Amino acid sequence: MSLSKGCILCNQGAKMVLFVTGRCHRTCWYCPLSSERKGTDTVYANEHPVDIPTQIIEVAENMSALGTGITGGEPLLVLEKVTAYCQLLKAHFGPEHQIHLYTAKAPADADLAEMQGLVDEIRLHPPHECWEKILESDFIRSAKRAKEMGFDIGIEVPALPGLELLIPALPYLDFLNINELEWGESNAYQMRERGYELADELHNAIEGAKGWAEELCRHDKVHWCSSAFKDSVQLRERLKRIAENTARPFDEITPDGTIVYGVLEPLIQQKVMCTQLCEQALEPGSFEVFLDRIEMAWWLLEKIADELPGKKYVIERYPNGGMVVEVTPI
Repeated sequence: MSLSKGCILCNQGAKMVLFVTGRCHRTCWYCPLSSERKGTDTVYANEHPVDIPTQIIEVAENMSALGTGITGGEPLLVLEKVTAYCQLLKAHFGPEHQIHLYTAKAPADADLAEMQGLVDEIRLHPPHECWEKILESDFIRSAKRAKEMGFDIGIEVPALPGLELLIPALPYLDFLNINELEWGESNAYQMRERGYELADELHNAIEGAKGWAEELCRHDKVHWCSSAFKDSVQLRERLKRIAENTARPFDEITPDGTIVYGVLEPLIQQKVMCTQLCEQALEPGSFEVFLDRIEMAWWLLEKIADELPGKKYVIERYPNGGMVVEVTPI
């Protein structure tokens, strides 16, 4: 089995995820897109909202990104925006910055021409209803044309019954990725309607999804991407890259790529006194003062907690101001 170039970088946590639109021309029942993003034209670089294009570069630099995966919604609905972002990324990081794009459309020749030299790898998502006649679909015509124009081309679909119907498409592709079907907030009702259940309590994978992929996975071009792998490897490696670039001297980076630090919240009238105590007891750079709190190494806070009045706790969170994972009172 040979992974696509985009998948190799994803496995290293080196791919930034660039969400360019929540609009889509399809209504796939299994779509995991959140209600906050679906149907909107918001842009996110990883989980950071993008207001101006330069923020995309900042997020990519914070994780030392070696490539970018463009997703949605349907990116081809905002192709002008996609090409502008690709030009920005290639100009800043160089032509070796690998860019792949997901699309549920079969790109026309004009679409491919606009992406040529900017997008390196195209991942087609033919809808479930066209798998039975995949060779007669526009997706194969588009795949052939994309290969002629120098793109790496593949199909990427969720694990659904009938995956073996895609076997005839393999000669026209460089790769075929199967993502383990996942339960999400926005597709939960549809999952229940079809009688699907979670495989375990730890992940969002659907019971039986791997079995649907067995026949297709016997072929060399096919790669199975499990829900557990995305959670335990891809995300963790990406968080570690971000943490290494953005953590403060007193932040502890965990093996999972999260950061841990201590927080002191003094009363307003006690803040000056607490700040002075920290300046006397701690080395410069081992704490940071904010309007409503003082942050420092968690173990230092535990050490001097009895000397400091106010609310004290330890935070574990995703790096660079990301999601809080746990708050532990001291």
